[in-house]
Amino acid sequence: MGLMEAVIDIPAEHEANVFGQFDIFAKKIERTLHVTFIARGDSVKIMGEAANVEKAKKVLAQLVGLSRKGSTIQEQNVDYTLALAMEDSKESILEIDGDIICHTLQGKPIKPKTLGQKEYVDALRRQMIVFGLGPAGTGKTYLAMAMAITAFRNNEVGRIILTRPAIEAGEKLGFLPGDLQSKIDPYLRPLYDALYQIMGAESFLKNSERGLIEVAPLAYMRGRTLDNAYIILDEAQNTTPAQMKMFLTRIGFGSKVAVTGDTSQKDLPVGQVSGLDVSISVLKNIDDIAICNLTSKDVVRHPLVQKIVKAYEDYENRSRTKNRVRDGKVRRERGQKR
Repeated sequence: MGLMEAVIDIPAEHEANVFGQFDIFAKKIERTLHVTFIARGDSVKIMGEAANVEKAKKVLAQLVGLSRKGSTIQEQNVDYTLALAMEDSKESILEIDGDIICHTLQGKPIKPKTLGQKEYVDALRRQMIVFGLGPAGTGKTYLAMAMAITAFRNNEVGRIILTRPAIEAGEKLGFLPGDLQSKIDPYLRPLYDALYQIMGAESFLKNSERGLIEVAPLAYMRGRTLDNAYIILDEAQNTTPAQMKMFLTRIGFGSKVAVTGDTSQKDLPVGQVSGLDVSISVLKNIDDIAICNLTSKDVVRHPLVQKIVKAYEDYENRSRTKNRVRDGKVRRERGQKR
């Protein structure tokens, strides 16, 4: 394919935001797409193979659009826009930028940052029960928490209930000191962290004392009927089928439910079936239940986390392929012996 040149206008007031400090974003785009940028006043010349130049134009145009909207461009925005361009996707990051759920205590907007996250947030708005599945860092719990707090502030629900199974992540913690609350708090700490960041400790404590926000282990849900509440079950991959059935049958009128989990990070005993896996299979065809699958492309933590998640996904896929080949070979050998 032949070489070509193209020019795109980037106003001077947006250039630093789009190119990043010390042109770090521009260098990443050049390196990834094998193109060269030459900045001249309010325009940038792009040189390289025709297909790559078109992709670079698309990336820069989207980043300029984000900057015009007042967004501070971060490395995650650049990485995701590049991923869309590499796949020749027709979707644009500009489609999701204006969807602000709420703001943190410091005024930082909370919004979906990928198309997968946008679909997840839209499902949380539409459906009564939503399963958010995906690897670490995809915002499953944080976005659900933001939606719950927004619904609570808008008086769409009367309370928030946050729960997760109290299972150790591959470690034996022994007998923890303190009263019952002190013993379960370590398992629920990630939920507290999100609440403090969005609501603030003072607001959380005030609503908690009034019984309007409850953070509790899953075992506390048995025997209850949860009406007019926004309920989040976190780390659902660590539930048993009986626990998941118990939880899903607690839901009452006027409630919304978000079930989040990562099927690749189970802490259950060896051989124990995950309640999340069973529930997805059983409930997948029921109306008012949405199942959203987030992937490594939706990771919004440090870019290295995205690479780690992708590496593990590739490793697990290779392992499954090897196991299928091996099992097929064993079956064929058994058939020949017969």
